[in-house]
Amino acid sequence: MSDPMAIDGRASGQGRVFQTGGDQYIEEHHHHYGAGTGPLLAPQPVGPRPPQGATVPDSVRVPLVGRTPGILRDRADLMERLRAAVTGPGGDVHVLHGLGGCGKTAVAHTLFTEAVRDHGRVGLWVNASERISLRAGMLAVAGDRGATTGELAAAAGGQRAAADLVWHYLDHSAQRWLLVLDNADDPTVLEEGGWLRTSPLGTVLVTTRHATSPLWRGAGSARHPVGVLPEADAAQVLCDLAPEAGTVESAQKVARRLGCLPLALTLAGSHLSHQLLESWSMDEYDRKLSEDSTALVDQGAASTGGGQSRHLVGRTWQLSLDALAGQGLPEATTLLRLLSCWAADPVPLSLLMPVARGEVDFGHLDPPLAADRVEPALRGLLDHSLIGMVEADGRRCVQAHGVLLDSVAAGVPEEQCAALAEAAGQLLEAALPPDEAVPADTPTGWELFAPHVSRLLQAAPGELPAGLAVRVARLMHHTGNFPGALKQAQYAAVSAEQCLGTEHSVYLAARDAEGWALHYLAHFSDAETVHRQTLAARKRVLSPDHPETLRSHLGLGLSLNLLGRHEEAVQSVRRAIDGQRRVLGAGALETLFSRALILEILPELGRSTEFDEAAQVTEDCDRFLQPNQLTTVLSYHCYGEGLRILGRYAEAESVARRVLADRTSRQGPEHPLTLAALSLTARVAYGLGKLDEAVAALRELIERRERVLGAEHPFIAENREWLAAWQAEAQAQP
Repeated sequence: MSDPMAIDGRASGQGRVFQTGGDQYIEEHHHHYGAGTGPLLAPQPVGPRPPQGATVPDSVRVPLVGRTPGILRDRADLMERLRAAVTGPGGDVHVLHGLGGCGKTAVAHTLFTEAVRDHGRVGLWVNASERISLRAGMLAVAGDRGATTGELAAAAGGQRAAADLVWHYLDHSAQRWLLVLDNADDPTVLEEGGWLRTSPLGTVLVTTRHATSPLWRGAGSARHPVGVLPEADAAQVLCDLAPEAGTVESAQKVARRLGCLPLALTLAGSHLSHQLLESWSMDEYDRKLSEDSTALVDQGAASTGGGQSRHLVGRTWQLSLDALAGQGLPEATTLLRLLSCWAADPVPLSLLMPVARGEVDFGHLDPPLAADRVEPALRGLLDHSLIGMVEADGRRCVQAHGVLLDSVAAGVPEEQCAALAEAAGQLLEAALPPDEAVPADTPTGWELFAPHVSRLLQAAPGELPAGLAVRVARLMHHTGNFPGALKQAQYAAVSAEQCLGTEHSVYLAARDAEGWALHYLAHFSDAETVHRQTLAARKRVLSPDHPETLRSHLGLGLSLNLLGRHEEAVQSVRRAIDGQRRVLGAGALETLFSRALILEILPELGRSTEFDEAAQVTEDCDRFLQPNQLTTVLSYHCYGEGLRILGRYAEAESVARRVLADRTSRQGPEHPLTLAALSLTARVAYGLGKLDEAVAALRELIERRERVLGAEHPFIAENREWLAAWQAEAQAQP
């Protein structure tokens, strides 16, 4: 039985029969490609009306972007390469890639303007940040190059291949052109549908944060990294925008604080030049930046007409993180937040290895950072130019821009701040060398972690960050950076006092490190005060025989010795030695260390018999410790110094030469203790009457100490007095 609703029809010639039921939308398009070609009927869907596409952009002939700098600073070499491409034969794709806010669009805008104004090119500008805007913009390009309304409607409605239509008209353009695909941060938007092609009639310029897409490696493609500006050019950007706000020197300070990032500079300059109620100078703006750089900089967005996320420093990178989350990498957000706990200096990849190996569990972070997700998250951040790969001290590192880290840190949910800070601290704790009051050797490989410890302590004061700062102070001390050790110890002490109190062990450790640094910087009176205060607190808080209390006895004794109070010094150091023998053992490293140091004090009192008995420490170091360990070198150094004080120069000569050789090989020629060994060698030579040798060694000592300690150090003034006296004595000899 036939269907009573069936409709039968026939057609001939140009007739057509459409057969359907119910309310339907039927649309027919005819396409013509010049004379002599018949109409091409596109297949028509039978069904409800398809959704309309995105609104056609107001223009593809004018870059619809936020404010760009009136003068493009620094990019001279890049612009020369791009100009050559625009004026050349065509057929190239040039990709500008880099961190958001680095000025990729500003370069593209400048090239676009020059291509139209100076070279007679048709400039075509398309927003490629998402599929809808790209499709609408490219169809508008096709319309600009001659596509008919019917063709555009068919492509917009899905009745024909849109990219083919666009490139047909670009390939048949009557004029040469430059096509800018701006903000193509998701290369798949270009790849799906084949939107990125080449044509002999023009040049394609892409701006993107995605640095490593395979799409950029095609034939005819050239990639150009766009980074931050050199400091001088960055300062000039501020002066261009706010010429009345201050000097170039003041602008350089602001530029440094903003990391020379073009977006931040543009917003800062705009803010300075459009203030009504206040009129800050560059110096005042620099001071305000220390309070909240990201929020302050973004206040300049209102006058740029760029209030969108892409034109706000505090939001621009969230676009990339949102894209990564959409690609199944939400862990990239957690990893970048973790990096924001540290400084903008290079971060060794080894710092993240405990997470990648599953040795540290960060499943409590949100989103969780599992071991097998660290590598993909790193790769995602690299791909989107949120971090870069660098090498520092022979290590592979990643590095993020300081303003980026500031803005990411400001956006961390409050309930996650403590967990992230703890995670960052745990990784630093695992990466630093062991915390040793007396190291077996000069520690190495920690310098890259020091700025990250300081940043963590600044952002999240607490017991762990303060303890890490004390460790860094000790490491600086062991490597001879006494000024750095003093500054770091004082910073740790202030922070520990504020968050832990003055009787916490971390605060007392910071004060101990401060005392030792003051001693080696020749501030003996200050060192005595700090050691005496720390000793009293440690006796009360820890116990009289605690190893740290005994160390305070040692530090106090050394400072007293150099203040000329030798009897008190001996008593204090003996108290340390006796306690360490009892608590730690006779062969313990700290016990041997203290026994070595008393060799410098006993000769000051003329106690040669006690000195000779105490010199047994050199043999004990040889027996208990590894060859040439630093405490062994110290024992011979103090022994040689004691022999010199006692006037036993012949015995001291070979010891001094040995110590100088050992210090040089173990700690380097410019370590302060190597210079002390050189001083001993010079003074022993003088005591033996070898004036020429003594003067030559003393001249070398002064030259090296000026380099290491600075010309104003009291040791150098004393060395110059010796030199004048020794030279006069040498000249008086027959």
